[in-house]
Amino acid sequence: MPVHYPFSAVLGCQADDLDDMGLALVLTTISPEIGGVLVRGEKGTAKSTAVRGLAAVLPSISVYAGDRFSIDPADPSAESPDGPFGSAAVVESRPVRLVELPVGATEDRVVGSLHLESALSRGAVEFEPGLLARAHRGLLYVDEVNLLHDHLVDLLLDAAAMGRVSVERDGVSVEHAARFVLIGTMNPEEGELRPQLLDRFGLTVEVAAPREPALRAEVVRRRMAFDLDAPAFVERYVAAERDLTARVATARALVGKVRLTAPGLLKIAEVCAAFEVDGLRADIVTARTAVAHAAWAGRSEVTREDIRRAALLALPHRRRRNPFDAPGLDEDLLDRILGDEELPPEPPEGGPDQDDPQDDPHDAPQDGSESEPEVGPAESSHEGSSDTEPVETSQDETSTTDEAPPSPSAGNTSTTAAGTAYRPRLLTVTGLGTGRTGGRSKAIGSSGRRIGASVSTRGSLHLVETLKAAAGKQGARDRTSAKVELRIEDLRTAVREGREANLVLFCVDASGSMAARKRMAQVKAAVLSLLLDAYRRRDKVGMITFRGEGAELVLPPTGSVDLAAARLDEVPAGGRTPLAEGLLEAARVLQREHLRDPDLRPLLVVVTDGRANSKTHGKDAVRRSQQAAAYVAGLGVTTVVIDSESGPMRLGLARQLAEHLGAEHVPVAEVSAEALTSTIHGFTGSTMGRGAA
Repeated sequence: MPVHYPFSAVLGCQADDLDDMGLALVLTTISPEIGGVLVRGEKGTAKSTAVRGLAAVLPSISVYAGDRFSIDPADPSAESPDGPFGSAAVVESRPVRLVELPVGATEDRVVGSLHLESALSRGAVEFEPGLLARAHRGLLYVDEVNLLHDHLVDLLLDAAAMGRVSVERDGVSVEHAARFVLIGTMNPEEGELRPQLLDRFGLTVEVAAPREPALRAEVVRRRMAFDLDAPAFVERYVAAERDLTARVATARALVGKVRLTAPGLLKIAEVCAAFEVDGLRADIVTARTAVAHAAWAGRSEVTREDIRRAALLALPHRRRRNPFDAPGLDEDLLDRILGDEELPPEPPEGGPDQDDPQDDPHDAPQDGSESEPEVGPAESSHEGSSDTEPVETSQDETSTTDEAPPSPSAGNTSTTAAGTAYRPRLLTVTGLGTGRTGGRSKAIGSSGRRIGASVSTRGSLHLVETLKAAAGKQGARDRTSAKVELRIEDLRTAVREGREANLVLFCVDASGSMAARKRMAQVKAAVLSLLLDAYRRRDKVGMITFRGEGAELVLPPTGSVDLAAARLDEVPAGGRTPLAEGLLEAARVLQREHLRDPDLRPLLVVVTDGRANSKTHGKDAVRRSQQAAAYVAGLGVTTVVIDSESGPMRLGLARQLAEHLGAEHVPVAEVSAEALTSTIHGFTGSTMGRGAA
C-alpha cells in the first residue's frame, strides 16, 4: 500500500485550530449528510495531499467479509446484491476507503457493468461493481473535478441525490446503496464547475499558498523529509493522527445529541435570506454544519460561533452572483446579522418552539434585521451591475460620432465597460471532432447517441453487434455446446456522436475606430456573451487584441473564462488598426495550441470593422491584411468575423475580410440568439408573403 503524507502534517496545526480546508474535511466526515467538500485553489497548495491523508484518520468501519458493496451489518434495512448475509456471517473491520474517480473514467467503470470475463468464458451474466459501489460508506475523491465529463457529472448528481445506484444495461439489473462523502479539488484557472454539481457540494473552501517565508520554508522542509524517509516521517505524526481519529469518533457519537435551538435556527434562516441564496439547501447544509462544528468542539448546543463558521463554509458558492464574480462572503455583513451577543436561550417549556408563533424567537429578527440586513443584499446584488448601466446608449447614434477615430497617437486610449450580456447564437466548428466532451461542436466520443459500432476493446460494449459478429463465425469454431462461442476478436464497442469542447480564440480590434463609446460597449457585450457561452460549453478561451502598431496575446488559452472576462474589462481602445498583425498573432497561437493538443479543434472569432491602417506600413497595410487573411484561411480553421461596423454609412470592409478568410460574417447586432431568431422569422414571413401574392 502507498504511504500517504499524514493529514496532521499537511494542516501544520493541532486539532484545536484547524484551517478552513482541514475543518471542512473533518466536519463532512463527522456528518456525511452535509454533502461533501469542494476545495478550490491554485496549483501546488496541497489540496490532493490533504484529501489522500484524510482517510487514514477516520475510524474503521464494520463490513461483512466478502461483501463488495460494504453494507453496514448494524443496519437491518441494508441490502447487498452479494447477500443476504445470515447471523453466522463473518463481520470484519477495515479502514475507510478513499476511492479516486479519474477524470477520464468511463461510465461502465463508474456505475459497474456486465462482467465480460464471466460472460465470454462461462456464458454467465454477472455484475461487476463500479467505483460508486466501492465508495459506499467511504470517500469519493475527484481531482480536477471541473474537468469531469458531463455524463459522469450526471451520474454523480443522481447518486448524491438518491444515495443509491440503479444499473439497467447489457442484461444486468442491479440496485445498491451508494452513500459517500464527495470531495472534489480544482484549480479555477482551468475552468469553472458546472453549476448543478457545484450546488451539490455541501461546503466549499478557497486555499492559497502561504506568503510568510518561514511557513513556506517549513512546508518545504517537511516535504523533503517525507521524500527522504517516508515511514520515519509518518511515525513522527502517529500520536497526532491517533488524537484526530479519537476526536472524530467522539464527535460522531455526540453529533446526534447536539441541540439547535429555535433562535439558532431562525438566525441561520436570517443569514441565508440576507445573502439571497437560492432554494433551501443552503439553510439545511448550514444547520447541519453548525451542529457538526458544535460536536467537534465538544458542545451540546449550537452557538453563534458555530453558525458563523458554518456560514463561511456553506454559503460562498451559493450566494446569488454574476457568472464571473469571484466566490466569497461579506464577513462584515455576516457579523452584523449575527450580532455581538450570544444566541438567546430557549423560551420556557410549554410546547415545541417551532409550533408556537407567540414565542419570543418570533421577534428575534426584528432586532438584527430591521435595518442592516435590508441594506446588505442590496449592496451585494447591485454591486456588479452598476458598472454596466451607464454604457447603454441610444441605437440611433449617428455614424459620424460612431466612426470618428481619435488621434493616431498610441497614448490616446480609453477604456469602456461592457454592456449587458445576453444569450448568443451558437457558433460551432465545422466537421466532426474527437476532442474532450463539451457542449459546442459535433464529435465522436464516449457519450451521446449511438450511431454505430467499431472493432475495439475500449468503450461501452455493443452487445447486439458483438453477437452478430460472432454468429457468422460459429461454423468454423469447434463448439462443445449449443451456446454461442465468443472470442476477443468478436467484441464491438459503441460509436457515439455527442458534443465536444473547443478552443475559442478571440481576436479583438481595439483601435481608434472602435473607441467610440457605443461601439466598444456593444463589442464587449458581444464578446462577454460569447464568453458566458464558452463557460457553459466547457471550452478553452484565449484573447488577442490589436491596436497601435502591434498585437498582444492578453490571455493565453485557458479553461478559466473568469480570467478572460476580467481581461476584457481592462482592454483599452485607441490608436491605429494593425489588422495584419492581429491575424498573424492569431495564426501563431493556433499553430502552437495544435501542437499541444491536436484533438482540441479551434474556433477563431475575429471582432473588427475591417479597417486596416498602420503608421509603419502606410498604404501597404490593406494589402498586408489581405495576405494575412489568406494565410489564416490556409490553416483550415473555422473562423467567424463579427462585424462591429454600425450606423447608416457602412463600408463593408469586415464582409470583405470574411471572404478572404473563408469565414462566416456576423454583424455584431446579430450575435444575440434572439436577434437571429427574429431575422429568420422576418425572412420566412416576407417569403411567404411574396408567395401568397
